[in-house]
Amino acid sequence: MSVPEPAVRGASASRRRAGAAEPRPYDFRRPLTLAREQSRRLEMAFERFARLWGTQLSSRLRVPYTVVADQLVMRTYDEYVSTLPSPTLMVLCQVEETRQVAAVQIPVATAFVWVDYLFGGTGIGDDRERELTEIEFTVVRDLLQRALDDLGYTFASVVPLTVKVRSVQYNPQFVQAVGASEPVVVSSFTFSVGERHDVATLMLPADLMLTEPASDEPDAARAAELARVHAQARARLETSVQTVPVEVAVRFAPSVVHPRDVGDLKVGDVLPLGHPASQPLDVVVDGVVLARAAAGSHGSRLACQVVTVEEYDA
Repeated sequence: MSVPEPAVRGASASRRRAGAAEPRPYDFRRPLTLAREQSRRLEMAFERFARLWGTQLSSRLRVPYTVVADQLVMRTYDEYVSTLPSPTLMVLCQVEETRQVAAVQIPVATAFVWVDYLFGGTGIGDDRERELTEIEFTVVRDLLQRALDDLGYTFASVVPLTVKVRSVQYNPQFVQAVGASEPVVVSSFTFSVGERHDVATLMLPADLMLTEPASDEPDAARAAELARVHAQARARLETSVQTVPVEVAVRFAPSVVHPRDVGDLKVGDVLPLGHPASQPLDVVVDGVVLARAAAGSHGSRLACQVVTVEEYDA
């Protein structure tokens, strides 16, 4: 005897309800969710770290590099590893304060782009899926370590954090950094340079990240340590900013014309400028006038001589 269609649908719905109601084990001592206050505190720390990481890359690679913190989640280590591609560059690190293991994961192609920039290339990289040579990993390791050194500053209000690079693996499924069911905090980052965009992740032990925040009124020793870390980070940032490449332009005062004048331009037309011949030109960086300069020449090249410097409040 055939079963009427409504009865079939009803039985199927009952099975779904029964499956959904099946109890699942949950460890209340280690919940895999972040409280709103904890999440916001960690997000702010990772956002500060991303900005410093972008500055470090721009300084070392000598190209405008942007790093943005995208998503912060807490999951088990096994769930985190299952989301990673293979092969990938999984750099294992050690948290000095607790001897726990952290990890930085970046695409292998991204590492090759960094290596190409570091050796004076144009950032083409290597499309082959191969492991880094010893020399290539040495320069990438140095680049990552300089970035990870800023974690101590960005997480100063959350937890003392000193992370050191130890080793590298290429197949994350074979890396047992922590227990499979252990909770970890994972932040993803987007690296942008030109038209290229890559995604990397930073994994830290959840037990370390979810400790009580530092007291609002730290004692004198901790206050001195925070001041020292802040001063070091500020000094590194100022040094890095001094080496970031910027474009400098020299421009005339703008002229106002009608659209018909622009649309009817022909070869040989003369477009008068509203810039007096006796007035210096503007020296501009990113749309900001920094100085005034007189036009001239230097050998066979056009040049300008700075005659005044604009003063800005710090």
